[in-house]
Amino acid sequence: MDSSTSAPRKVALVTGASSGIGFAVTKELALKGYKVYACARRTEPMIPLEKEFGHDIVVRVNLDITNIKEVMKFKERLNDELVDKKLDVLYNNAGQSCTLPALDVTMEQVEQCFRVNFFGHVNLCRELSEFVINAKGTILFTGSVSGIFIFPFGSIYAASKAAIHQYARVLHLELKPFGVRVINVVTGGVDTNIADTRQLPADSIYNFPEGQAALENRQLMAKNNRPMSAEEYARQVVQDIASAKDPVDVYRGKMATVLYFVSVLVPYWLIEMFVVHKFKLGAVFARAADAKKTL
Repeated sequence: MDSSTSAPRKVALVTGASSGIGFAVTKELALKGYKVYACARRTEPMIPLEKEFGHDIVVRVNLDITNIKEVMKFKERLNDELVDKKLDVLYNNAGQSCTLPALDVTMEQVEQCFRVNFFGHVNLCRELSEFVINAKGTILFTGSVSGIFIFPFGSIYAASKAAIHQYARVLHLELKPFGVRVINVVTGGVDTNIADTRQLPADSIYNFPEGQAALENRQLMAKNNRPMSAEEYARQVVQDIASAKDPVDVYRGKMATVLYFVSVLVPYWLIEMFVVHKFKLGAVFARAADAKKTL
């Protein structure tokens, strides 16, 4: 076929593309024929993708989505480079973990988590939406089961994901008139390196051996429960992109669908009992209560 008459290659943008889900999604999209702007604060890990597909197919972009000046500069670049100013896929995947007891999270840690998990995605959607609208394309978010279920020591991360879930749902409604699909990928266990490794602060109310063990158990939750590979997750999500269906929420990753039904159908008090048992919190709570009595 004469290349001058062939359809132009579709274009995608993936954030957090240096590892895990973002890396796997970038590769899967490239395999499906997309040109992918692979964005991350560290671009060196994406060199293998660039070598495999070519720098004209996987374009490495150094981008901090929390820095609005960088976002605006990148917007100018896309305005010059995109054919017909069309972006077919905007995949908001960059994420920041925060696994600590609710009372131990500092304001700086709260702000950092929300800057990456919420504000950065809002900025990208606002500034790049015109390109997606031109293409009648698809906007995706990497949501989380943490946004619909309770996990100990995950309050701030869960809150940031619940926020992006609701943002995605309203955006889904507001972009319908423009032919743009919005997909919130409520994500369960996936084999990535996002796990938090921070220790309890010295003044934490849970700073005793049982508390530290419970935190470490929580930090290893996904890895210890046979998570879905990032490659399989990416294949499923790219199928969602190719589908003609228009759901706002899809559930991908280990236990995502199960936890959705549990959160909807099971009374909250029973869910709490299950979580206490699952994460071995009985001894932790007993020790915390004893420590309180001695104060």
